[in-house]
Amino acid sequence: MDTASEKNPLVAVLDRLGDPRRLPVATVATFVVTAITGTAQLLHHPLLDEFRRDAGKIRAGEWWRLITGMFFQDGWLAGTLFNLLTLAVIGVFAERVFGHWRWLVLYFGCGLFGQAMSFLWLQPDGAGNSMCVAGLLGALAAALLAAREKVALPRRLWLAVFLIPVLSIVDTVVGDNHGLPALLGMALGFVLLPRGLRVVS
Repeated sequence: MDTASEKNPLVAVLDRLGDPRRLPVATVATFVVTAITGTAQLLHHPLLDEFRRDAGKIRAGEWWRLITGMFFQDGWLAGTLFNLLTLAVIGVFAERVFGHWRWLVLYFGCGLFGQAMSFLWLQPDGAGNSMCVAGLLGALAAALLAAREKVALPRRLWLAVFLIPVLSIVDTVVGDNHGLPALLGMALGFVLLPRGLRVVS
């Protein structure tokens, strides 16, 4: 009987790079907290203004908004559902490859970097965890590139992996705030790769 891994070559490769038996503790915990804050925001709209990234209030000393901005969503219901879905999918695979503590460094490190760069340059006001997930995506791209001589992917998927840094740069040039966290995720991904990244036959 075919498994999901056998049907999807990318899933199969990520399973070989990581440990499919590793429980996604960090992903689940972060998902639950983000789902709770997102639901609370939908039930009580003023919460977004209380916790989002707000340049004026950050300059006034409310620096903690760079952190809380990662748990609330300026995309409301659609943004919350999409960001939770991408967190669940990308987060699980990233945690299989990098483990729990490296996942936390990647997710919150890239997210905080994205929040800071948005405040200083790209989008001073906003909220969402999508920049955190962009960092995880960049890290997974780094893992695939590091193991490119050991694993086989269809050409179109390799093209997608190589396009991530290119699209991240374009994204930044046009003024969006997801490209820089993705690039940092790639850089950290190479640094934080588990020693002797295993490839299971």
